[in-house]
Amino acid sequence: MKIAIVTDAWSPQRNGVVTTLLDLTQRLVVAGHEIVVVEPSVFRRVRCPGYAEIELAWRPGAEVARRLDAATPDAIHIATEGPLGLAARAYCLRRRLPFTTAFHSRFPEFLQTAFGVPARWGYAAMRRFHAPSSGVMVPSSGTVEILRRYGFANLRPWSHGIDLALFQPTPGADLGLPRPLFLFVGRVSPEKNLEAFLRLDLPGSKLVCGGGPLLDRYRRDYPQVHWRGSMPREELPAIYAAADVFVHPSRTDTFGLVMLEAMACGTPVAAYPVAGPLDVVGASDGGVLDTDLRRAALAALNVPRERARARALAFDRDAVSRQFLSHLAPIRRWRTDPGYPAIAQLA
Repeated sequence: MKIAIVTDAWSPQRNGVVTTLLDLTQRLVVAGHEIVVVEPSVFRRVRCPGYAEIELAWRPGAEVARRLDAATPDAIHIATEGPLGLAARAYCLRRRLPFTTAFHSRFPEFLQTAFGVPARWGYAAMRRFHAPSSGVMVPSSGTVEILRRYGFANLRPWSHGIDLALFQPTPGADLGLPRPLFLFVGRVSPEKNLEAFLRLDLPGSKLVCGGGPLLDRYRRDYPQVHWRGSMPREELPAIYAAADVFVHPSRTDTFGLVMLEAMACGTPVAAYPVAGPLDVVGASDGGVLDTDLRRAALAALNVPRERARARALAFDRDAVSRQFLSHLAPIRRWRTDPGYPAIAQLA
């Protein structure tokens, strides 16, 4: 099966959306599918306001259409709501082609926090974007409920997974920092609510790995925190394994892949009981969810590391790929070609 995936988020960007899509495409290729990715690197680009490290395609409509025409895909998936996503959406609507979309980021909450734009306005705009989609893939049940409250339709559950061969316990991992060691890995940006972690009165040490627009400011404001900046992905398992607790302060992540990575390395998670953590950690023994993040972090010190790993093992990457395939809308079947097989056969 040939699948076109259109995304504004792609390497060298480093975030959960990119990680999810890279892993997905790799698994689909291994399964024998042909993947055509339409991503920003081949377009003229401009820097995203407030996120200088993210470049967005500039007026990509004609080139997106040319590439999709040349690809002649069996299905089109629009992964993001940026310029490329908008161009692909317009292309499909003009040609009356079915397509699927994904809801990866709760951007309306970010706009509300950063600029005071009411979240309902942002959700109204995103609802319009996703309305023609044959299926909106959503990574957590908590986010599904949020989107339903805002009037979204055609929602499809689509969980995420990680490379459990890469992310696994590292015996004897130690960074030489005073223990207990509390860790955060992710973008140092407003939507991550990182200050909720940085302000906590905790024993031992705090370590932050990641880059972003607030990194320089936070380094100045919290000199007692250890800052590692962005790190190669292959070095992260030893970092996760060296920590005693992974603290996830975000209240707006749709999933939170880093929590799964941490648990896979045997490190329990402390987080708020909100969408994302409720799906990744839930009522398992892989961590502690509490409205008091400090209390959650201290309680997580008592969670056995093998239980955290066991929780991560429940997220199967191959099952995630099959779930993605089951949600796709085949173009030829849409055109009433009686000889075109169903998605289940193509998977």
